[in-house]
Amino acid sequence: MRIFKSLLICLTLLSVKPVIAQNIDLRLLQHINGPAGSADGLWRGVSNSDYIFVMATPATMLITGITQHNQALKAEAFETGGAVLLSQGATVLLKNVIHRQRPYLAYPNTITGKMNSTDSSFPSGHSSAAFAAATSLSLAFPKWYVIAPSFAYAGAVGYSRLYLGEHYPSDVLAGAVIGAGSAYLTFKLQHWLEKKIP
Repeated sequence: MRIFKSLLICLTLLSVKPVIAQNIDLRLLQHINGPAGSADGLWRGVSNSDYIFVMATPATMLITGITQHNQALKAEAFETGGAVLLSQGATVLLKNVIHRQRPYLAYPNTITGKMNSTDSSFPSGHSSAAFAAATSLSLAFPKWYVIAPSFAYAGAVGYSRLYLGEHYPSDVLAGAVIGAGSAYLTFKLQHWLEKKIP
């Protein structure tokens, strides 16, 4: 619930004072982005690994569930896959409605683009996918040794998108909220269905 309240506050601030919010967004991004450097390859690798990670997670859970005849794990695999699909659907919808220009395109003299994506910037699809998978895993396996690395990885993906000049901080924040929210919704839906279907 706190996540949704935080998103509501952020969206309210963006609509009330868009110029101030944009300036804060840009200044934060400038501190993270910087010129091309030796770390570029590392952060490109983290960014590029995102969709592999989010597809491999439910696939691995499903294969393990099938081979071990574990119905609960198979259900959690579908839940995780559903969370990722829901987050990506919401992300694509918002990108097509909002049409926010990528920061390196909007501010070519200030932000260095290091991957050069050209679709809309808001929200971050990489972040929404990573946080959907991380939240789903954490709900399925609520152990610190699952939660900590899952969210550390999702946070690294979000940071990579900023470092590479692909997104503003608000894009990444919105993506994280969409991903976590999608995972929570699919988690609740799965448990509701389990009660309804004997």
